[in-house]
Amino acid sequence: MAAVASTRSPNVNAQAETMRTFDGVICFGGVDWWYHNRGHYDLQMMREFSARTPVLYVNSIGMRVPKPGKGGMFAKRVIRKLKSFSHGLTRVRDTFWVLSPVVAPAGMGAGVNEKALAWQVRRAARKAGISRPLVWVACPPGQPVVDALDPVGVVYQRTDRFEEYRGVDPQRISRFDRLLKDRADVTLFCSSWLMDQERDQPRGVAFVDHGVDFDVFEAAGLGDTPTPEDTADLPRPVVGFVGGIDAHTFDPALFVEVAEAVPEATFMLVGGCSLPEDWCTLPNVRLLGQRPYDQVPGYMAAADVLIMPWNRSEWIRACNPVKLKEYLAVGRPIVSTTFPELDRYGGLVRMGETADEFARHVREALAESFDPAPGRERVREQTWKAKADAVLGALRERGISCTGST
Repeated sequence: MAAVASTRSPNVNAQAETMRTFDGVICFGGVDWWYHNRGHYDLQMMREFSARTPVLYVNSIGMRVPKPGKGGMFAKRVIRKLKSFSHGLTRVRDTFWVLSPVVAPAGMGAGVNEKALAWQVRRAARKAGISRPLVWVACPPGQPVVDALDPVGVVYQRTDRFEEYRGVDPQRISRFDRLLKDRADVTLFCSSWLMDQERDQPRGVAFVDHGVDFDVFEAAGLGDTPTPEDTADLPRPVVGFVGGIDAHTFDPALFVEVAEAVPEATFMLVGGCSLPEDWCTLPNVRLLGQRPYDQVPGYMAAADVLIMPWNRSEWIRACNPVKLKEYLAVGRPIVSTTFPELDRYGGLVRMGETADEFARHVREALAESFDPAPGRERVREQTWKAKADAVLGALRERGISCTGST
């Protein structure tokens, strides 16, 4: 099932008599529209909701205070955030608005920050035509201003263990998490393992995992879309990873060992990288940089094997990566380190815990014939539209509906 309702849900007949309707969604996003990949859960859900009602997406207000460090990453982050601020409120589609609120870094001047944020969001919501909002929180620091927006309903997107994110104040984020679980009408989980760990904490629980733009990724895998020019001349075979390359999720040491152990393959990495510039100098590794979301299917399809070399952090333990379903839809063999959510995909993913095991699975996947049909069938109906419908269903069970919806 796409949604699992809490046993504490109110009586459905009583809800029908007291149904509350929202005329738009205000989403406190976990990423920034202007510089992050647009395949993230919150952005995909807001894309779907905007087909039904106005959406105001509030760019991430930050969970950690940026700190100067080695290399240019600190300066890069500051510059890109300043560029985001410059956009202010922008209408990116007919019913989709993006706000880059001007706020101080996380935890600084909290009282003033909250008042300023609430004022900016209320003003932007009026511009977007939203007067009775559903407030969706994917970034826990949005919690203090939720009630200032007079929401019809509240959704808390608990898709990760935010308190485990590198560089945050875990006590501060955990406090926001507790308050949001107590306040939200629906707390969404996309990891069944994490939901089982925390099922008794929120007032209302729903399991709605990631979706996939299935037709687009399948078409790329079938060769129906152009091959990215910078992959056409890569020496075959190609082992690909598409996603963020950082020590918070990616395991650079394991990856380097695997790439060294399979010198006959070209390892193609596509995504933003926050690791030191000299982290990998192997001749069979190509770092192609971050690409727009609409180009991602083509890069995945350019690989003969797709990999997920995750680290062993608590963040990864509670994760359910978007790219898993994208990989399956493209239809290439998949090799990954282990994490609990893979238990739901038995037989579809090769798992290696050590670099030796991982490299062995890569070599076997390159050598053996592969049938993409079972993986594609597993995710064919798991579209983002289906996931948005599941969320709307969970809200209706709690007496909340979208204006004009049935």
